[in-house]
Formats: sequence, C-alpha cells, structure tokens
Amino acid sequence: MSTRYEVLLAGQGGQGLILAGVILAEAAATYDGKNVAQTQSYGPAARGGACKAEVVISDERIDYPKVTEANLLLALSQEACDKYCQDLRQDGVLIVDSILVHQVPTARAYRVPITKIAEEATGRRLMANIVALGLMVGLTGIVSREAIESAVAARAPTGTQELNLKALHAGLQLAENLKVRGH
Repeated sequence: MSTRYEVLLAGQGGQGLILAGVILAEAAATYDGKNVAQTQSYGPAARGGACKAEVVISDERIDYPKVTEANLLLALSQEACDKYCQDLRQDGVLIVDSILVHQVPTARAYRVPITKIAEEATGRRLMANIVALGLMVGLTGIVSREAIESAVAARAPTGTQELNLKALHAGLQLAENLKVRGH
C-alpha cells in the first residue's frame, strides 16, 4: 500500500504559492523525515500569471515527482480552480479562497476567506499563503504541527518570524474551528 500524498497549490504569481510549496516540502522532508518531491511552474507573466506548486510526500521512494491525482488542492484563483479541479481525487480535499473563487464544482469544498483572514490576523493580505499552509496542515495532518512551524520559522525573512507564525497559527486555528463545526 502506497503512502503517497499529492498536493497541488495553484493560483496567480505573487500569491506566494511557490514559497508555500517549498515550505511544505521542507516541513515534510527536513522535520518529519519523509521523502518529498517538489516542482513548480509559472505562466508567462511572473506577477498575475498562472502558477502552481506540486508537492509529493511519501514514506516510500518517490518514482514520479509530479501530481497525477491530487489528494489536496488549494486554489487561490478562479482560473486555478477551473483548471485543476479535474486533477483532484474523488475523495480529495479542495480548499478555495472564497474571496477569489466564486464557482466551485463540488459542495465538499472548504470555502474560506483566506486573504481576509490573513489581513485580519497580520495586517497583510500577502500572508495568505502562510494562513493557507496552516489551514491545509490543520485539516489534513499531512505534516506535523511542529514540522510546519519549524519550516515557516526557518523560511521567514529576518524580522518577520513572529508575523509568519501568527499567520500560520491563524490557519491552524481556522482548521480546528472547521473540524469542530463539521466543515
């Protein structure tokens, strides 16, 4: 039985999704001791163009580094949701930013105002990627809380560690609230 877990983070350039993918991969590999493959792609424009990060996490050797059927899809734009929803497993977890994604093809999605929560928690909409990481980890347990905290702290630019951890904890708390409410 394979322990392969595939994550697809998709949206627009400038939303920090590539960095979020790198942080998730580091949390799994460096702090949880898993095997990881992380890839990324950008559209023709750096800011505002389409981008995605793929993270494959496994207890076993990874023979193919790309997502084939995502266990988890984070969509931070309508275009990303439209384009990648068909790549989500039947039993996969879909998380969308309800501020940016208005049409979702399944009722099972977590519709969360991620950018609004980032702004409320940190004063910065650009922290949405870190809030999303907390939400993803809190809902799925894909990496340990300690691992994601360590990876976020290690990647945070000098002087922003506390702010990044605040954003992460806002996402983790949001996940707990969603689980208590039964989604």
